[in-house]
Amino acid sequence: MLCKKNGGYIAIIIGIFVACFVANKSNAESFEGLDVKADGKGEAVIFIPGLNSASSVFTDTCAAIKSNHQCHLIQLPGFAGLAPIALDNQDFLISMRDKIENYAQKKKLKHIYLIGHSLGGTLSLMIAQHSPELVEKLVIIDALPFYSAIQNPAATAELMKPQAEQMRNMMLNQPREDYLKYGAQNLTSMSNNPARIALLTDWLKTSDSATTANAMYSMMITDLRKPIATIKVPTLVLGAWAAYKNYGATKESTKAIFAVQYTELKNVDIRMSETGYHFLMWDDGNWVNQQITEFLSKK
Repeated sequence: MLCKKNGGYIAIIIGIFVACFVANKSNAESFEGLDVKADGKGEAVIFIPGLNSASSVFTDTCAAIKSNHQCHLIQLPGFAGLAPIALDNQDFLISMRDKIENYAQKKKLKHIYLIGHSLGGTLSLMIAQHSPELVEKLVIIDALPFYSAIQNPAATAELMKPQAEQMRNMMLNQPREDYLKYGAQNLTSMSNNPARIALLTDWLKTSDSATTANAMYSMMITDLRKPIATIKVPTLVLGAWAAYKNYGATKESTKAIFAVQYTELKNVDIRMSETGYHFLMWDDGNWVNQQITEFLSKK
């Protein structure tokens, strides 16, 4: 999650957000543009993947807990081959938050555990803040309350709007070849497994670029650092730093960035992977599964 000190701000933001994987649509239910696959029995766990991700990014994580929990594996519209939907000028994150809440209410899910990666972590925080009655616990995987403050802690949502709009316009107007080229370049720090990078590059091509641009704009102007103060449920945050150690990052310095951004969230436990990159579920899967299993089992 730590940025290089000089240059490439938009590229780094893209690299942090981008998370692509093959869609697994078998037995999936369509709901308001979402695809949701249920697996397992027991207490409900809603999994929310990141930008351009399919629900199958959480397949192994679900397998580790589904003997005691029912996984609801969500895929957001426009990502990893799923058809995009019209937002009608609504903010992307707010629209997705409302759809996930509507799904939980339709299914009569209560005391939900939310597990979100990257953009999905942001959505998990938003849901817990907006509809606290739905949520029992949160697991946030390599996500921060305000991405735009990584480089500049003094940044505000209002100050970031012109830069976010510039980034969105650039993505919407650049040639498709350039869009894919630069997007693929920014995937190299997403996983420590070269085979995963090839998959990420392939599945970048199947996401709707307009949806991606709108989602990134929304992420850049969404500041949850203060709003998360109202979240009372236990929250486990799992962070990554190893991809940036060649640029001076350490486990301690990166954890300090997380701690500052999560200052207002009182009931939070921040833990850092020793070796995993952004896709911790792949890169340090045994550790992630152990942290989640133990956290969910605590009463």
